[in-house]
Amino acid sequence: MFDIEIKRAASPFARLFLAHGAGAGKEHEFMQAMSLHLTNLGIDVVLFNFAYMQTIKATGKRRPPDKADKLLQHFTDVICDVNAKEPLLPSFIGGKSMGGRMATMLLSEATASQQHQSNEASVEQCEYLAGIYGAIALGYPFHPPGKPEKTRTAHLETLTKPLLVMQGERDTFGTQADISTYSLSSSIKVKYLPDGEHSFKPRKASGYTQESHIQTAAEATAEFIKAVMNERKSVIEETGLDEKSHAQNSSAERLL
Repeated sequence: MFDIEIKRAASPFARLFLAHGAGAGKEHEFMQAMSLHLTNLGIDVVLFNFAYMQTIKATGKRRPPDKADKLLQHFTDVICDVNAKEPLLPSFIGGKSMGGRMATMLLSEATASQQHQSNEASVEQCEYLAGIYGAIALGYPFHPPGKPEKTRTAHLETLTKPLLVMQGERDTFGTQADISTYSLSSSIKVKYLPDGEHSFKPRKASGYTQESHIQTAAEATAEFIKAVMNERKSVIEETGLDEKSHAQNSSAERLL
């Protein structure tokens, strides 16, 4: 059972599946504000609640998120369901905090599946998953707060598809200083929001606002999506592959 909300742009050029963080669902003001900015920039946004969040809404009782394999399967099922019913658009995946982490894991898994590699958190896939262009993480949880030694970066070292990370400079889940020490794949771009914390909120003295940072993140996301689409189009033209062949060809994917 899905709890999906599609925010539609007037003339969309891409679709972004945006997953929520661990403690708040798609109704949270951050998710709603981000999706509003993105639709104004020409991107359809698919918001959804994971199954555990649906249970929280139904019972009013807090509970922890499901394990990664269940979250990834739900994420995959939403992508497959929506893309099977809606007019097909270039698709990207992303999310806030935990949702962004799941998006990067799903992106890694989709690439591994194309290249016939094994992956710890396997999911039942569909044809639409292999065609995901890239991912966006809004406040990636590189490590738990206060535990910088417990990094969540192993799959980010070998990622071949494009990933944009929008990170507050003061994010306790991974500051700019922390991230500078990681060995991340060259396919990953990290952009920092001045004085921002995990939800992009800066201190008043900084001269910035959370609202302006959310808008900046949305604009950077739209620019990233356009750049990835243009790069993919160039690769297809150079190699003579059509879209389907390109999605299945691992060597072409590595060019991205």
